[in-house]
Amino acid sequence: MAVFHPIDEKDVTRAIVGSFLKQFDEYAESDVIIIGGGPSGLMAGKILAANDYKVLIVERNNYLGGGFWLGGYLMNKVTLRAPAQEILEELEIPHEEVQEGLFVADGPHACSRLIASACDAGVKIANMTLFDDVVLREGNRVAGAVINWTPISALPREITCVDPVAIESKMVIDATGHDACVVSKLQERGMADAVGFGAMWVERSEELILEHTGEFVPGLVVTGMSVSTAYGLPRMGPTFGSMMLSGQKAAEAVMTAIPQESATPK
Repeated sequence: MAVFHPIDEKDVTRAIVGSFLKQFDEYAESDVIIIGGGPSGLMAGKILAANDYKVLIVERNNYLGGGFWLGGYLMNKVTLRAPAQEILEELEIPHEEVQEGLFVADGPHACSRLIASACDAGVKIANMTLFDDVVLREGNRVAGAVINWTPISALPREITCVDPVAIESKMVIDATGHDACVVSKLQERGMADAVGFGAMWVERSEELILEHTGEFVPGLVVTGMSVSTAYGLPRMGPTFGSMMLSGQKAAEAVMTAIPQESATPK
């Protein structure tokens, strides 16, 4: 029987607090802050971190993956249309072709592989962290995010005066799905037109999302379903190919805007 090394409770607490604060301090300034840890955000983060960019994903929930874990109608199967199955093959995610050009995989398996690949590449995660506002610089360039603990939003209004903190970055990616939280904040400030996503049209939606993925305003890239909300595109429903490919294109947009030699040494 294994005999564990003796430690006290305070040692566990110090290990958690010390490690967390060290990372939080280090990532108060990043190359890229990704708001939203769904499939497009994870894919963008994986590619950027693999190319030596310093990347922090801010996720409001206590889990990652968004709807990628759940699939459609809570049946945890995810579909992708060709050529997006190439991503499944790259990540070694088991899948099958159920009809020509349409592939299905287990959501938990696909999601966990994508999360692991992002973490392996060097992405850092801030869970239970709520996007509150943008940091702006000259020319209304997005230069970071104002964040707070997610549980703060559940407090009664009379005791919610808990000031947020700000983190800075060279670029921000809105990967918050149809909520498009960063874009919506810009709309509140009159810096973007209020649009909203349209009715479902899978085939057209996936193509349009890829077409429009990129820099929305200076310093802000939109990816995944945030793109449909930002540009008034049809929604795509429970298929994930364009979300993954959109994450790839978002990473490319960041790398174009921030040459690799300008990335922060990790």
